[in-house]
Amino acid sequence: MKEAALPSSLPLETATFLACVATILELPVDDLPQPKPGEDPATGWTVTRWLGGLGLGLARIADAGSFSWPGPWIARAAAPQPRFVVMYGVPSGVVYDPGSDADQPVEPEDGYLIAASDVALALPPRPSAPAGVGTLELICLAPSAGESVETPRSVRAIAGSGLQGDRHVTGRGTFPSGPPGSALTLIAAEVCESFDPPLTPDEHRRNLVTRGIDLNGLVGRAFTIGEVQCRGMRLCEPCTVVQRYAGRPVLRALVHRGGLRADILQDGEISLGDAIRTAER
Repeated sequence: MKEAALPSSLPLETATFLACVATILELPVDDLPQPKPGEDPATGWTVTRWLGGLGLGLARIADAGSFSWPGPWIARAAAPQPRFVVMYGVPSGVVYDPGSDADQPVEPEDGYLIAASDVALALPPRPSAPAGVGTLELICLAPSAGESVETPRSVRAIAGSGLQGDRHVTGRGTFPSGPPGSALTLIAAEVCESFDPPLTPDEHRRNLVTRGIDLNGLVGRAFTIGEVQCRGMRLCEPCTVVQRYAGRPVLRALVHRGGLRADILQDGEISLGDAIRTAER
């Protein structure tokens, strides 16, 4: 997401709503129409009809206080002053608060999701498969949620389950074990090193740290770690869980950079230094 500037000479509620929509769509805020004086920016016709022209709609969330979404959505916050913010992740946290400089949680009193009018027409193009070969740089295991991470030199990968000794195998993690994409999580060393100080395994909580390969490009693709076959299932987007472990603001900076969730397709041993490459069908 590219944060949009707060438009001037508009009421704070209207200005922050336009800034949130522009940020989610990665458009200049000047491209958005301005609601009429007194019009609720979220429920009025001005912005919703403009979104319709883009093949999008604004879906109202029934219970914003408990809502979570693995992407951006807009919350209306009442305190300390009425405004809109961009939320992100499961569970969700604030990634952009255009109306306040304070880095703090908000209590949503209302919420809205920008959605495609026809999902089949809105599917993004599939990115090209990574051409290069990556390297496995670190193995990170935790017996259960919240426990300190261990970093062995090698580990047994168990098909359909996870890495031997890890919480994703035992069912003692924060999220359920077993569903597709729950066996293995990966993050790029380059992303970890972009933070100052770099993200540590106890902060990011991913299983594997890689180098030299585009993990986003592995979504929907088979790939190998050494001789072990895996399949990328979806992005491992950030949420308030990783921010809580990190103890510092990392949620916004990890959007679309939080790594990959994958399935393990066959048993095998993986070790530090193993090559990571896309697999031919």
